[in-house]
Amino acid sequence: MTILRQLLSNLRFREGLTSCASKDDSPTKTKSYLSLFEGERDEYDKRYSSFPDKLKTKMKGMAKDMFYFGYDNYMKYAFPEDELNPIDCEGRGPDVINPSNININDVLGNYSLTLIDTLDTLLVLGNVSEFHRAVKLVIDTVSFDKDSTVQVFEANIRILGSLISAHILLTDPKHPFGDVGLEDYDNELLHLAHDLAVRLLPAFENTGTGIPYPRVNLKSGVPPDSINETCTAGAGSLLVEFGILSRLIGDSTFEWVARRAVRALWNLRSNETGLLGNVVNIQTGQWVGKQSGLGAGMDSFYEYLLKSYILFGEKEDYWMFQASYESIQNHLRRGRESCNEGEGDPPLYVNVNMFNGRIMNTWIDSLQAFFPGLLVLNGDVEEAICLHAFYYAIWKRFGALPERYNWQLQAPDVLFYPLRPELVESTYLLYQATKNPFYLHVGMDILESLEKNAKVRCGYATLHHVVDKSKEDRMESFFLSETCKYLYLLFDDENPLHKSENKYIFTTEGHMVPIDERFREKQWSDVFPLEEAAQTARDTSDRLSSNTSNCERIPEERRYSLPLKSVYMRQIDHMVGLF
Repeated sequence: MTILRQLLSNLRFREGLTSCASKDDSPTKTKSYLSLFEGERDEYDKRYSSFPDKLKTKMKGMAKDMFYFGYDNYMKYAFPEDELNPIDCEGRGPDVINPSNININDVLGNYSLTLIDTLDTLLVLGNVSEFHRAVKLVIDTVSFDKDSTVQVFEANIRILGSLISAHILLTDPKHPFGDVGLEDYDNELLHLAHDLAVRLLPAFENTGTGIPYPRVNLKSGVPPDSINETCTAGAGSLLVEFGILSRLIGDSTFEWVARRAVRALWNLRSNETGLLGNVVNIQTGQWVGKQSGLGAGMDSFYEYLLKSYILFGEKEDYWMFQASYESIQNHLRRGRESCNEGEGDPPLYVNVNMFNGRIMNTWIDSLQAFFPGLLVLNGDVEEAICLHAFYYAIWKRFGALPERYNWQLQAPDVLFYPLRPELVESTYLLYQATKNPFYLHVGMDILESLEKNAKVRCGYATLHHVVDKSKEDRMESFFLSETCKYLYLLFDDENPLHKSENKYIFTTEGHMVPIDERFREKQWSDVFPLEEAAQTARDTSDRLSSNTSNCERIPEERRYSLPLKSVYMRQIDHMVGLF
C-alpha cells in the first residue's frame, strides 16, 4: 500500500465533500457540442494508455541527472552563497546595494539557502554520503546571526522546514532510508532551527491583530520602516514548521504564535461568503487586497489547514479547512458539476471578490497548480483529475506554466516561469493515488521541456518569456528541493519512501515530515480557548470526520483507462488554444 493510500485510508473526511463517482453513473445521453471532439478520442488513448518500465527507468535517470547538474554546479560555483546563477556560473546573495529589491532579498539571507533547502532531496536520491557531507557543511558554516532582512514565510518554509526535516531524518531509527544517523550528531540542526525561529519571533510582536509582520532582520528584528501589510499565505502558513518545532523541543511559543495568526486571519473572513482576501493590514485587520483565489497570496494557507490537521490531529484545523473548502466550492468554482460526466465547461477556480463572490479578473496563476494535489489529500481525486488536466494543457502549449494565464484571452498575462514545482507535485500525488500511466507521460513531458527550454551552461534557468523561451540568470532553490524531487519520486516506484510502513507528508516546500504520534502529543494545555462558535463547529467536525464514505475514492476503470475521458481532455486542449 502506498504512502498516499495509507494516508487516505486512515483519514475520514466528510461525505459531502468527497467527489466519488457512483458506479451506476452514466454519461449524458443527449447530443452536445462535446460530440464534435469524440472522433479524435483514440489519439489520447494511444498516447497515454501505457508507459513501459524501460522508459520509466530512463526518466528516473533523467530526473536524477537533472538534479545533480544543478546541485553539483551550485556546490562548485556558488556555495556558500544562496543561489546559483546558472548562465554566468556564479553565486548569488542578497542585493545589499538595493535593499528594496524584495524579489531577491525576501528569499536570500546569506545563509547557503540552496544547500539547506536541498538536504532531504539527497536522501530521496539515495545519496547518504553526500547528505552527511551537506549536513556537516551546514553545521560548520551556517549562522543566522546576519544583518539580513528576509521574509518570514520564505525563511520558514525553505530554511526552518528543511532543518527540521533533516534533523528528523537523522534521528528517527524507523526511517525508510535505513540507518542514516551521523556519528557524533548532537542535534545541531535542531539547534539551528530553534535559533532561526527565535529570530523570526519579533515579527509577531507589536501587531494589533497577532498577524505577523512580513519581514524581519535576523539580527535586529522588525525593521523600523516595515510595512503593515502582509498576504494571507505568508502570515497563515507557518503552523506546520512552527508546530513541529514546538513539539520537538517542548516549547509552545512557536506553535502558539503561528496558531494565533491563523485564527486571527480566520476571524476576518467575510460573513457573507466565508472567503478571505489576499492582503491584510496587520494592525487594523482591514483587508487591503479583497481578491480571493487559490493562487499567490492564498495558496498555502489552505494547504496548511489540512496538513496541520493530518500532522497534529487538531480538529480545529480540519474544521477550518472544511469550511474554507465549502466556500471555495460555492464561490470560486465555475464549470460543469461533474469532472468526468455531463455538459458544460471544465471546472475552473477563478479569482473573486471576497465579500460578494463576483469575478475580479480572468486570470489564474501557476501557483494554483498545487490545488489538485491538495484535492487528492482530501480524497477528491475526480476533481483533482479535471483541474490538473487544465494546467497540463497549458504546459503542453508553452512547454512551461506562465506565471499568470488569462483563460478568457487564451494567453499569458505574466510571461515568466521560475521552474516552479506545483504542477509536478500534483502530478506525483495523482499518480500515487491512481497509478495511472497518464501521469508518467505528464512527468516525461515536463522533464523534456525543462531539458529543452531551461538547461544552460551550469544549471537550469528561469524562463523570462514562456513563448520565446528567453531566460533569466536565476535558479531558485525550490527547483532542487521540490521540482527535481517530485520528478524523481514520480518515476521511482521502488523508492524507500514508497515502501516504508511509515507515512510521510510534504511541507509546502517539499520537505518530508513523518505523520508520527509524537507530533500529536503536546506538553502543554491550550493557552487560550476557541470562540464558542468555533468550538461548536469543532465538535461537529469530530462527528463528521468519524464517518466513512461508502463510495470509492476513484472509479476502478480510471486506473486502467484515461483518468479524464478523451472527449473532455480534447475539450480542455481546445480551451487553451492547443488546436
